[in-house]
Amino acid sequence: MKIGAPKEIFEGEARVAMTPDSAVQLQKLGHDCVIEAGAGAAAGFSDAAYKAAGVEVVKTAAALWKAAEVVIKVRPPSETEAKRLVKGQTLISFFWPGQNEKLMELAKGKGANVIAMDMVPRISRAQKMDALSSMANIAGYRAVIEAGNNFGRFFTGQVTAAGKVPPAKVLVVGAGVAGLAAIGTSTSLGAITYAFDVRPEVAEQIESMGAEFVYLDFEEAAQDGAATGGYAAPSSPEFREKQLEKFRELAPEMDIVITTALIPGRDAPKLWTKDMVEAMKPGSVIVDLAAERGGNCDLTVPDEKIVTDNGVTIVGYTDFPSRMAAQASTLYSNNVRHMLSDLTPDKDGKIDHDMEDDVIRGATATFEGEITFPPPPPKVQAIAAQKKKPAAKELTREEKMAEEAAAFRKSTTSQVTLLAIGALLILVVGAYAPASFMQHFIVFVLSVFIGFQVIWGVSHSLHTPLMAVTNAISGIIILGALLQIGDSGWIVKILATISVLIATINIVGGFMVTRRMLQMFQKS
Repeated sequence: MKIGAPKEIFEGEARVAMTPDSAVQLQKLGHDCVIEAGAGAAAGFSDAAYKAAGVEVVKTAAALWKAAEVVIKVRPPSETEAKRLVKGQTLISFFWPGQNEKLMELAKGKGANVIAMDMVPRISRAQKMDALSSMANIAGYRAVIEAGNNFGRFFTGQVTAAGKVPPAKVLVVGAGVAGLAAIGTSTSLGAITYAFDVRPEVAEQIESMGAEFVYLDFEEAAQDGAATGGYAAPSSPEFREKQLEKFRELAPEMDIVITTALIPGRDAPKLWTKDMVEAMKPGSVIVDLAAERGGNCDLTVPDEKIVTDNGVTIVGYTDFPSRMAAQASTLYSNNVRHMLSDLTPDKDGKIDHDMEDDVIRGATATFEGEITFPPPPPKVQAIAAQKKKPAAKELTREEKMAEEAAAFRKSTTSQVTLLAIGALLILVVGAYAPASFMQHFIVFVLSVFIGFQVIWGVSHSLHTPLMAVTNAISGIIILGALLQIGDSGWIVKILATISVLIATINIVGGFMVTRRMLQMFQKS
């Protein structure tokens, strides 16, 4: 198959869906690669670099769409580009089928197969194809850099001869992929970082990255993350009011606010209201990563940077990944390459669009002249959060005594039963066995019984193979050997002496090893 990457025509888009490195990997799958001239220039990849990687460079977009059997893009195709699709051709790009019904109908009418990279299911096997996470990671990092560019101080606190500089206080709203990337970047730059998310289970992740989780004094049943694909679910009006109340409390203290909250299929929730912006200090910065979907801040203007009357800068850029085009193109092209790797299972250059595969089916918007959106839920689902077990009931003193008495009675009954069975066995054997055998047999039975009682009384947490099992066996061996040392035969005496020596060494060694193991858990 010929895999082709056209130049992105969306204004300001600098990314490219194929890099020279990813082209080399695609060729190893048996495919040929073709790219439009200048497609990678904005991301720093020259046509010469593509030619060196064995990629055919064509002069026009029309020539590329005609030559390629699989077209890979970053942005959804324009109407003009979609009309260039032909029957049997495959398009792989961000597509947003839920918001682009007209585009889906057009692809269906052309008989083209569309794989939407924004629809890759969030299951473990598909992580390598999760382009949304790749781009969100870059956006989170870039948001902090953009905030630093517009902030008038250091992130980290400093004490110098010229004066003292307090550390910046950063609040990250939303702890998804972008939020966690922003938290990591902010803390690494030395800022005091706070983070909030409606999913309390992410508190541990936030705190492990050096940030402080902002808790709400509000009880609400949390939606299981497995049921929402890892995204936050809409909150109740009561929770939202409590949330806004907390943000109003934090607004005057924060120097930088980075908002990342999005809910699939909805406009961005309004979390940073006009009065919060007015409460912030002059020189503060808000970076709204949800600007493309309306923004989390009331005053956000998509694709623009504005300064409010009280001196707060609000950054509403929607192209953060594109501002790091080389890195973004590398990660996105790897996501696409992994998708094509799954589409080419035999590495023979032939596309096998397997609609039984969870990942391929989940990402397919149109197939063989039919609209396949929305996809069915994947057969393999994320593991649901474990429900908390109810706390064990605390027993009263009388209940504890009753439990102990019952356990003692049970233990006594079992021991008496064992002794009765053992005595009966000895009587039966003694009725037919010679007296010399019975003497040894009784010693053997008693040593086994004593060894069993001693070892059974030891806590299971202290059991080691040397102490518990080997020492018990060695004790039996020593008892038997001591009885045989007094024998008249010299061979028996020598064997018995060797047995006592070896078993003693084993027992002493077992206790020494156990002692050293216990010392490992003691404070020095």
